[in-house]
Amino acid sequence: MTNEIRAIFNRIAPVYDQLNDWLSLGQHRIWKEMAVKWSAAKPGDTCLDLCCGSGDLALRLARRVGAMGHVYGVDFSPNLLETAKERSQSHYPQPAITWVEADVLDLPFDDNQFDAATMGYGLRNVTDISRSLKELYRVLKPGAKAAILDFHRPSNPQLRTFQQWYLDGFVVPVANHLGLKEEYAYISPSLDRFPIGTEQVELARQVGFAVATHYPIVNGMMGVLVVSKF
Repeated sequence: MTNEIRAIFNRIAPVYDQLNDWLSLGQHRIWKEMAVKWSAAKPGDTCLDLCCGSGDLALRLARRVGAMGHVYGVDFSPNLLETAKERSQSHYPQPAITWVEADVLDLPFDDNQFDAATMGYGLRNVTDISRSLKELYRVLKPGAKAAILDFHRPSNPQLRTFQQWYLDGFVVPVANHLGLKEEYAYISPSLDRFPIGTEQVELARQVGFAVATHYPIVNGMMGVLVVSKF
């Protein structure tokens, strides 16, 4: 399954940002900024962005930590990492980001290494959510926070119907037009499998996070899980 998901993200890398814009009606930038703020990253911090994709959250973290800080962007898709690297090279001054090809279930970092972390639209796609959260807990310093942003199935039946209509009637046809129908058809089943907010909080507490809060946004169609390690 991991290899299949990696292959999907390698294939969609060239149009990943464009499709995210369409998928979120351009709002994903606002939600990502919220996640960075909830991570409590500050100037001089060493930060981690998991499932970094084309680098949106990592670049935002880099602006927040400044020249004295450093960001590690991790993804298992080499194509997306190459896109992220190219984007970062177009910035001036150069952001302090190290791009790392790795599996979030087995991070190549020391214990207690990071001051803050983010993950955008990645937790839903990992093969073992508990293990991913456990690895995140391991590499965070005591006192550090992480903010995990993702799509969700809303509890409201009307909103669920609207979300499914939007996915079936807009997102998949757009992806089909770009020759990526199969790659984006995975979104709906991934949402069905994804634990709801209260379940995510419980999973986070089980792996050791002392504080875990899930904030629904966009009428529950999106959410941010904020966890703290003490």
